[in-house]
Amino acid sequence: MAITRRELITNIGKAGVPVAVAMTVGTQTLQAEELTVPTEPLSLFYDASLCIGCKACESACNAANNTPPDISRDGLHQAPADLNVFTRNIIKLYKPADGSPSSFVKRQCMQCFDPGCVAGCPFEALYKDKDDGIVHWDGSKCIGCRYCTIACPYSVPRFQWLGFNPVITKCELCSHRLAKGLKPGCTSVCPTSAVIFGTRSELLLEAKRRIKNNPGRYYQDRVYGETENGGTQALYLSRVPFEKLGLPEIGPDSGPSSTLRWQKRIYSYFALPAVLYAGLVTVIRKNLKGYEQEAHEQEKETGLRAQL
Repeated sequence: MAITRRELITNIGKAGVPVAVAMTVGTQTLQAEELTVPTEPLSLFYDASLCIGCKACESACNAANNTPPDISRDGLHQAPADLNVFTRNIIKLYKPADGSPSSFVKRQCMQCFDPGCVAGCPFEALYKDKDDGIVHWDGSKCIGCRYCTIACPYSVPRFQWLGFNPVITKCELCSHRLAKGLKPGCTSVCPTSAVIFGTRSELLLEAKRRIKNNPGRYYQDRVYGETENGGTQALYLSRVPFEKLGLPEIGPDSGPSSTLRWQKRIYSYFALPAVLYAGLVTVIRKNLKGYEQEAHEQEKETGLRAQL
């Protein structure tokens, strides 16, 4: 019942045909894939010229998401240096040494139309809601690869290194509050309305209205996030250059629009070990069946000889 190398390769090839066909179909689908944008995505609009740096939004965010205050810097005050596993929303200060205008900036998830974190996740643990556009994280699917933290051009998702079962932390626009008819925690407490919540279309109109009614107030007469990186649901106005506030100058094309197709093809190749395994199982089962049949025939023949 020995098997030749030719038979082994043939059986593995037969086992891999269905998967290979699926991979080919998947590649053809990718070539025709188009980005689906929600009709009325929910958004944040932050006007840095109105922010006084009170950080009320930080405390409200912690309270809304039941996360402990980050007092790691001095053990007493809530003053995180950046986004982290305890901080989904932060107010930072840009203060140049040359005496030019300073500015506060609010940082949180940008809720991109075409999120790099979603495209980079091999098991769809991060996904974009098709109705409101909010990017969510599903811990049951996450394998902790942390590729989302690299794929995001805004360095937003943070990986929790503490504990046996680490998590990815990022702003999800307090979706649990939205389900109850409430606003996100940060927008419910801002004393100057520097950050407001609504649909993207209405917030974009408000941003452009402010530009029109306040000539010379803003560094550029444009809304950051309207087209950058394919468009985001977090919109910004600022008196200083956006890049000074940590908002990179990105063109209108998103990262996934050029890399997603090849990335998904690479992921599809992860199926190759499974194909080989399936082929080996087929070979083993075939051999085992042959051995069982041969053993049965020998037992039968031995029994006949005993009778004679």
